[in-house]
Amino acid sequence: MSLPPVLSKLALPVIGSPLFIVSNPKLVIAQCTSGIVGSMPALNARPAEQLDEWLAEITESLAAWDRAHPDRPAAPFAINQIVHKSNDRLDHDMQVCARYKVPVVITSLGARTDVNDAVHAWGGIVLHDIINNFFAKKAIEKGADGLIAVAAGAGGHAGMKSPFALIQEIREWFDGPLALSGAIATGDAVLAAQAMGADLAYIGSAFIATEEARASDAYKQCIVDSNSDDIVYSSLFTGVHGNYLKPSVRNAGLDPENLPESDPSKMNFGGGGAAKAWKDIWGCGQGIGAVKAVLPTAELVARLKREYDAARARVL
Repeated sequence: MSLPPVLSKLALPVIGSPLFIVSNPKLVIAQCTSGIVGSMPALNARPAEQLDEWLAEITESLAAWDRAHPDRPAAPFAINQIVHKSNDRLDHDMQVCARYKVPVVITSLGARTDVNDAVHAWGGIVLHDIINNFFAKKAIEKGADGLIAVAAGAGGHAGMKSPFALIQEIREWFDGPLALSGAIATGDAVLAAQAMGADLAYIGSAFIATEEARASDAYKQCIVDSNSDDIVYSSLFTGVHGNYLKPSVRNAGLDPENLPESDPSKMNFGGGGAAKAWKDIWGCGQGIGAVKAVLPTAELVARLKREYDAARARVL
């Protein structure tokens, strides 16, 4: 499938997914200068005024990189906007994104025509994350340019669909930009995502265990020490089902094998309560068995590229 120009010249067909609390300008810049799309949630900038400072840092740093490396320009960056009604910062954060003409906006937890129109007005594109074919169609109907299929095994707010089923159903009617999320942490898995019909892989959890990520040392080491058996799927913490590291759940005094369901009407993604939940309860996907050490981001991307190239050589 053809990609829009902004996504067509990556060193590796990967988007680093926006990690709530964890992603910061340092990680985004390292991802982009390594040749993949770097991203972060707008809500990671706290207070709200910090978002302007962070976008200035990202845009200036990437421009400086491009001047110094004209043969290896940085990949574009993306900002994630939670469009759920509980996010009372959305209007402010969209105005800041407009000022910097953010090239890619990733929208989550609702699809809104007005948000898509605003991004298109400054020349950006919108990728909307979805967990099933129904929401995928709604997102495109409301003007999203592309989709991020969040399949079973993804970190954070993950779906329950097999990636095989989800990609196949979407590709029956949609031939635009499509990224796949769900337990992708090797170059082989990046190539597998493309073989299924996705254009790009969407990788998050592996980047938590990088030197640039704004995560505690204990969080990073827990990812290194864990595998898919150490992940629990629960709606308790935000009102939406997601995947979390069991050790962090136990450390909070809860039994990960016996968690109650949450009331979805009490979802909160804009306030301090949500931040506290994600700070103490560590989101993580099932692909972390491939994470063996905390690395600089550039080293992780280089490893993924070697694995991807080797996998292509084996099967093509």
